[in-house]
Amino acid sequence: MPVRTHTRPHPATTGGVDIRLPWWALALPALAFAVLLALILNPSDAHAAGTGPAITQLLERAQRLLAR
Repeated sequence: MPVRTHTRPHPATTGGVDIRLPWWALALPALAFAVLLALILNPSDAHAAGTGPAITQLLERAQRLLAR
């Protein structure tokens, strides 16, 4: 006597893995893209960070300590 196979009405799932993303996983890259696009469109708002005298003094002190 032949055995009937039972088909499932929905696709089988593996059980443990949930593939839904939280809202911030899409919002943060979109926000970063918008900020970078705005900087490209208006480069006058983007200011380069200059090295201040504090960094120069720190490097000079480190050099003096290594020279001892």
